[in-house]
Amino acid sequence: MKTVSAKTGTVERRWWVVDAEGQNLGRLSTVIAETIRGKRSPWFTRHADAGDFVVVVNAELITVTGKKLSDKRYYRHSGYPGGLKSRSLQEQLDHRPEEVIRMAVRGMLPKNRLGRKQLMKLKIYAGPEHPHQAQDPQPLRLTRTAEVSA
Repeated sequence: MKTVSAKTGTVERRWWVVDAEGQNLGRLSTVIAETIRGKRSPWFTRHADAGDFVVVVNAELITVTGKKLSDKRYYRHSGYPGGLKSRSLQEQLDHRPEEVIRMAVRGMLPKNRLGRKQLMKLKIYAGPEHPHQAQDPQPLRLTRTAEVSA
């Protein structure tokens, strides 16, 4: 029996759309990460890019549990001494809501060239509109339902 690996050109890429309104940030990010990584595909190969494209709309309307809106911090550094800046999750959602989801998904991808390439398949928009209608994205199912056989 041969093991089948994904190669360039053998994987059919699909486009998915996710409405983030009312969705939990962590649970949403895990589903997005495994979709753009290709783990939902029968062609999954860990060393090759076999994932699909994901379009996220309404990124500004995500939810979090607990006191994360005020306690969770996002840090960046300018490269100069004393150049460390930080924002709370609420401030980040007000200024750049797309980056909240992008950073959550980026942390779940491989930390190498492949992970950077896979992250480019994630398209995030703060509002309900997106310019990818021509690709005919299908709604992505966020929950896995157990199939009941009767």
